[in-house]
Amino acid sequence: MAYETSETTAASSVDAVASSGRRLRWNKVPEVTVYFWIIKVLCTTVGETAADLLNEKAGLGLTGVSVLMSALLAVVLVVQFRTTAYRAGVYWPVVALISVVGTLISDNLTDNMGVPLETSTTAFAIILAVVFVVWYRRERMLSIHSIDTTGRESFYWLAVLFTFALGTAAGDLVSERMDFGYWLSAVLFGLVIAAVALAHFALDLDAVWSFWMVYVLTRPLGASVGDYLSHPTVDGGVGLGIVVTSGLFLSVTLGLVVYLAVTRTDVAQPQQTARHAA
Repeated sequence: MAYETSETTAASSVDAVASSGRRLRWNKVPEVTVYFWIIKVLCTTVGETAADLLNEKAGLGLTGVSVLMSALLAVVLVVQFRTTAYRAGVYWPVVALISVVGTLISDNLTDNMGVPLETSTTAFAIILAVVFVVWYRRERMLSIHSIDTTGRESFYWLAVLFTFALGTAAGDLVSERMDFGYWLSAVLFGLVIAAVALAHFALDLDAVWSFWMVYVLTRPLGASVGDYLSHPTVDGGVGLGIVVTSGLFLSVTLGLVVYLAVTRTDVAQPQQTARHAA
């Protein structure tokens, strides 16, 4: 009933705005709520464990998994770009798959090409910075509250891809190369995220940069949690295994996405723009 009511209200709003000579621009990403960050971390964990699952259990190898996941990502991205507004059932599968692909990009550089984690972390940070610079020069904004054109959405997903790649490399660098271990790494990244949040709410750190900093940091946080739960105790984990960990986090993710698709609690209000605006 709530869903029908919101749909009716939205339709009435569209009619009212159209009659006044203005139109609505629908944002293609959700509102940043607590659900957003929970699902983001869950997708990150699923991305980490799913990549390992397909690589090790299915025997596809990094190359085979990379080709398969990239093809699936291309399909869901086409569907996402064809939507006219944010749809939880479309948006979050893109995030989950882009998490896997971002992980695989980093893993391929490290495992197949022998690129040091220090090098890949630095390279991904530079690439992400370049994406932001070009995005800002083209659109004069980096806010996720106005992802309402094809160009802006393209920059958004490109940035998301490299946040996952950067987060993967940085997380592996801290947990493995620096030998912090999975649990301590998760605590460390959690504390850094808390520090960014505190800087935003207490010291007025810019909202856009706060968002993207946390977006990068939630990648190694989720991956560290996933590794801690899935890896055997001899390696510093809990020993749940990749299959159980992936299934657990995927089930919770699906439940939350279905909830959001039905309740639409994370749907942003459309922006009013002039009829001739781009």
